[in-house]
Amino acid sequence: MPQPSAPRRTPGRPPRISREEIIGTARRIVEEGGVDRLTMRRLATEVGSTPMALYHHVRDKEELLVLLLDDYAARTLRRPELPAAPRERVVVAATSIHEALAACPWIVEVLTADDLLSTSALWFVEQIVDGLVGCGLSLDRAVHGYRAIWYYTAGEIVVRATAARRRTDDDRATYREQVFADLDPGELPRLTQAADRWAPLTAEDTYQDGLRALVDGLLVSR
Repeated sequence: MPQPSAPRRTPGRPPRISREEIIGTARRIVEEGGVDRLTMRRLATEVGSTPMALYHHVRDKEELLVLLLDDYAARTLRRPELPAAPRERVVVAATSIHEALAACPWIVEVLTADDLLSTSALWFVEQIVDGLVGCGLSLDRAVHGYRAIWYYTAGEIVVRATAARRRTDDDRATYREQVFADLDPGELPRLTQAADRWAPLTAEDTYQDGLRALVDGLLVSR
């Protein structure tokens, strides 16, 4: 007696995906290969879906990056106990931002686009601007002061991260090391004097020293 044939399998919808799964997979792609490696097509492949299915959760790559920023800020940014002195509030808030971002330099790459912003980080921006106003700056100058502090913070992280990545990828002497090994003491006496110690000196973590000097300069100009 012939057996009934098995029902034909028809292609169904792609498996349901959540926003949490999308963010987690996007974070892994960026951490492994950088922001440029993150595309909606690759992300869809990684979660076993289609690009069209992703657009039900995120509008485009820019919105996806904003979600990544908010996710990172929510997981890592901790509001510190702030000192009463407004100048010290500025230093503590900026240092907290620096510590969080230094642990994940790709975030800075996204933030330096200047249009993208994590709403979770706005509390820290508020403390910096309010602290500068409390020190006597006008609101406009306080915003300019925040911008200078942010540029200093982001630049310091990007330079350090790039240098560390270059040394990891290539253990040969850098161009700077080759140049400093053959300086002319008659033309560049101070650099020659510091040449042997230049690399370790410039590798020291002096972020907060520079931050305090920057804040002092902003307040002197008020």
